[in-house]
This record gives sequence, C-alpha cells and structure tokens, in this order.
Amino acid sequence: MRIGVIGPIGCGKSTLSKLLSDYYHVPLIEEPVEKNEFLPLFYEDKETFALLSQNAFYSSLFLLMWRTRNEKACVCDSTLFSNLVFTELLRLEGIMSAYEVALTYAIADEHLKRIPDVDMHLVIVRKEEQLFENVRKRGREIEKDQHDYLKFHYANYYDVLDRIFKSYKVPKEKILYLEVDDMFQGEEFEEIVKAIEERYASLKEKGLTIF
Repeated sequence: MRIGVIGPIGCGKSTLSKLLSDYYHVPLIEEPVEKNEFLPLFYEDKETFALLSQNAFYSSLFLLMWRTRNEKACVCDSTLFSNLVFTELLRLEGIMSAYEVALTYAIADEHLKRIPDVDMHLVIVRKEEQLFENVRKRGREIEKDQHDYLKFHYANYYDVLDRIFKSYKVPKEKILYLEVDDMFQGEEFEEIVKAIEERYASLKEKGLTIF
C-alpha cells in the first residue's frame, strides 16, 4: 500500500507519516523541505522567491518519488498534489503571477506522468486554532511573524485541495479525510489505522490499487 499524507502547514503530516511507517514497517519518504535553502528566502521575500522555491520543492520531491517508484508499500509525507495546493494558494494571494503558475503546473504535469500515484491520499483535517498552536509549539524561526500568510493558507487550503483533486480526476474513493486531535493517543491512532485499512480493502475490491 502506497500512502500519501496531505494537509496544511502544522497539521502533523510528518508525525502521522512516521507513525504509519513504523506501524506498517514500510519505507518513509520524507520531503526535505526544512533543509531546502530556498525556504527561508521565500519567507523573507515571497514575491521574489515563490517561483524558485516552488520548483525547488517539486524537483526534490520528484526525485524522491522517482527513486522509490517501484516500492509496493511506503508512506510519503507529501505528494505533488500537496505541493500544487501551495502554488494555487500563492496565485490566489497574488504572490505568483499567472505565467509563473502556468509554468509550475506544466512542470508538475510532466513529473506526474513519470511517477506512480499513491493508492490513498490521507488528508489531515484540523481546526485553524489547532494549526496555529502546532506552529507555535514547534517554534521554527522562519515561521515567526507569518500570521497573515498562515491565516490565508488555513482559510483556503481544503477548498483548493478539493479543486485540485477534481481537476486531476483523482477518484473520491482514493481520498480519505481524517479529523485528528492527538495522533499519539493510542485509541485515536487505532481509529486512523482502522479507517485506512477499511478504505484500502474497498480499493482493492474495486481494482483501484497500483500493485
């Protein structure tokens, strides 16, 4: 089972991905966003570095997905669809131009042709106050003084993601929305695993799995 985890900034993508990777004893494919040298530049000057940073993220993630394209089971803490949400949000906020967005989509479309999709897109759903609190708790220096950017991101994230899924004709059965609170709490994690396995069984029955 190939799983992709999606969600807004601070929702716990890395946490859930690590928990699932450990639980299923499968490789964890981690997007090295924090180590990307463009990220702090983007937060300092979004208009200048939006296009450059977006394509840097796409390229590094594509390489990870390409190198693990033959893995029958893995957990990805991001996907190209997840990255497209950021592009669309930057367009809506007026940070990326129509030309820059079109160029980014063209690159992403070429990438998507060359790597397998995941069997299931797990979308982490959290309330805005939880997301802000998570960002505050992890205390990343580059995320300080980004309230307005995050506010816009949170207000529009799920609507934009839904539109992208529809645009790329992702079957609804392959999208699993998970409302989470404390993933480290045993009972909640058990419920998450149960929901995943029930959905995966349904996908296999309908022939919607990759391998």
